[in-house]
Amino acid sequence: QVQLVESGGGLVQPGGSLRLSCAASGFTFSSYDMSWYRQAPGKERELVAFITTGGGTNYADSVQGRFTIFRDNVKNTVYLQMNRLQPEDTAVYSCNARNTYISQSYWGKGTLVTVSS
Repeated sequence: QVQLVESGGGLVQPGGSLRLSCAASGFTFSSYDMSWYRQAPGKERELVAFITTGGGTNYADSVQGRFTIFRDNVKNTVYLQMNRLQPEDTAVYSCNARNTYISQSYWGKGTLVTVSS
């Protein structure tokens, strides 16, 4: 049974930090590119950060220099370290696992991040 379970969301003040985790099971984690997406109220879902099976990363311009994505293939977990959070970072953050070679993609249910004073 494939599962992606996000955790680490919550309420944080502007300028604060959070670390999100996405624990994977039921598939070969190391063979999948991993991404974090977010969806704010009334907005479309957007790609926040991406990490390949080889460790290459890419970020949305809005989070470049503030967020870091990394993965642990032993723990089957991908992380998103978020620093200098701003109110516009408020959203539900979801992780995605994708293997383009076999056209397979999995989604977690998401975790809410609220940045507010």
